[in-house]
Amino acid sequence: MTETVRVHLAERSYDILIGEGLIGRAGDLIGPLLRRKRVAIVTDSSVAPLHLDALKAGLAAGGVEASALVLPAGEATKSWEQLSRTVEWLLAEKVERNDVVVALGGGVIGDLVGFAAAILRRGVRFVQVPTTLLAQVDSSVGGKTAINSPAGKNLIGAFHQPSLVLADVSVLETLPRRDFLAGYGEVMKYGLLGDASFFVWLEENALDMIDGDVAKRIHAVKRSCEMKAEIVARDETEQGDRALLNLGHTFCHALEAATGYSDRLLHGEGVSIGCTLAFELSAKLGLCAQETPSRVRAHLAEVGAKRDLADIPGDLPDAAALLTLMGQDKKVIDGQLRFVLARGIGEAFVDANVPTEAVLDVLQGALAGR
Repeated sequence: MTETVRVHLAERSYDILIGEGLIGRAGDLIGPLLRRKRVAIVTDSSVAPLHLDALKAGLAAGGVEASALVLPAGEATKSWEQLSRTVEWLLAEKVERNDVVVALGGGVIGDLVGFAAAILRRGVRFVQVPTTLLAQVDSSVGGKTAINSPAGKNLIGAFHQPSLVLADVSVLETLPRRDFLAGYGEVMKYGLLGDASFFVWLEENALDMIDGDVAKRIHAVKRSCEMKAEIVARDETEQGDRALLNLGHTFCHALEAATGYSDRLLHGEGVSIGCTLAFELSAKLGLCAQETPSRVRAHLAEVGAKRDLADIPGDLPDAAALLTLMGQDKKVIDGQLRFVLARGIGEAFVDANVPTEAVLDVLQGALAGR
């Protein structure tokens, strides 16, 4: 079973294909995009041993040749150094504007390769083949590409839409449970921000999905992609509605910076914790019921996901320092932080007038819980 979600962006529209065995059909699926039957693949040292040969075989079955660059695994790869290495390799491979670059990996590879494609020859096409749950439901869709800076996460980048996304749920079998649960933070986010019925479905079905139910995995990925596609179609470059997708991310990005973008805190884990903090802030401001943050936290506890600052190993800065780190967030406009808050499950909105004292109170309370 293969599901298709269309991202409607006029001449930049593209399909997200979701199902089993898509990598094995990559030649037939990517082939129609190609003027000449060759692609350049960029992946990383964790993904390559697991999926690179299968992708090359799938391409070859459709008559498509492939060369590959394998980068180091990890968040540190989203850097000027590895971006330069990637671009120079693509130039050495004589990738032309009408060719296609394939990003095989999680969010780090997708973001880096998408940015490389955006700046190479002023823009070449690329295909996302996301290999993590987080990448399948979030970073591979919507055209945000970036690398990190010492000043903050994803501060250097461009909007550059892929030509196709192949979300092969078969590859999720190779994910460590921690990585799958990290990706689940982004799945849950969609229910929290705009679809209460999806959140109820997750409360009833998430454990089966996490334990390997393929049909439920396909449904969860499809619904997540549908919601993101709808929002991206309305607001491609994040001038309005698209900011809703950042539910939990203002807190998350500060926590990632505080932990040095290390494996102390995976991005999706930061999103899960950030969502609980966003609902705590919403409740403190009287926007939603006091029970709502507890419901979010209880669900994360049931599936075994991180939900509190106490779940992050090692020391953290104090509340004031975390607030300063939030000031580097991309959602800052005219020096004013914008938070995604909620009036309830599935009722998120963006607010640029949140009292600093309320944010500090939430952070101090969360730190006290450690």
